[in-house]
Amino acid sequence: MTVSSPPRVLTVAGSDSGGGAGIQADLKTMLALGVHGMSVIAAVTAQNSVGVQGYWELPPEAVRAQLDSVLGDIGAQAIKTGMLASPVLVETVAEVLAGAGAPVVVDPVGVSKHGDALLAPEAVETVKSRLLPVATVVTPNLWEVAQLTGVKVESEADLRAAADAILELGPSWALIKGGHLPGPPVDLLTDGTREFRFTAERHDNRHTHGTGCTLASAIASHLARGEDVPSAVEKAKEYVTGAIVRGFPLGAGIGPVDHAWRWRDR
Repeated sequence: MTVSSPPRVLTVAGSDSGGGAGIQADLKTMLALGVHGMSVIAAVTAQNSVGVQGYWELPPEAVRAQLDSVLGDIGAQAIKTGMLASPVLVETVAEVLAGAGAPVVVDPVGVSKHGDALLAPEAVETVKSRLLPVATVVTPNLWEVAQLTGVKVESEADLRAAADAILELGPSWALIKGGHLPGPPVDLLTDGTREFRFTAERHDNRHTHGTGCTLASAIASHLARGEDVPSAVEKAKEYVTGAIVRGFPLGAGIGPVDHAWRWRDR
């Protein structure tokens, strides 16, 4: 019996000890979407449902060794980045990904769901100058748009200006997540020429930890499966919306989205 290998996706991010975001959310998403997930851990966090109590970066040589190990032997058909924490880690990862030959989805993680900083202020310029130019898709929320570009999004009408400002930093596509705007959630995807808007019903569920990580990983998973960017984003949005609907309480604070919702619905 010959068994074929599934598509391969690599996440480069931080570990979430509570299991709702970061590397853990990425790998759960990849499994749920039928790809083989691999991981390069760039930082370790101590976090739970109420916040991030601390984080520790791995040495850049450890991050580089993980990247070389996985990409040199197994390879990847898509790569997703999340929490990278410091300028040296951003530079290390960007240098490798520039020659990886696979689509790169960048989730420019700046703060946690609870408002805890996960990116050193001095690393913001490095993300702009080194990481975003190698990205196929960048997926900032509204706070991250302001952090990276200075553009403040106050209504749906501001989404395109935000996307254009992100595109000026070098990625091929920008996906501006408008979920924190009033009214029905709207995300805008553009490459500067084509424009797509994705809407969803707003669900009354506070347990949304890991939403950004999950969306970016789902996009990478669908890119690895051969979808183009608009289709990958559309399918990823469908998956993450279902996961938000079924987000569950965990601990004393904000619980995670349910990465296994499709299995539980069977």
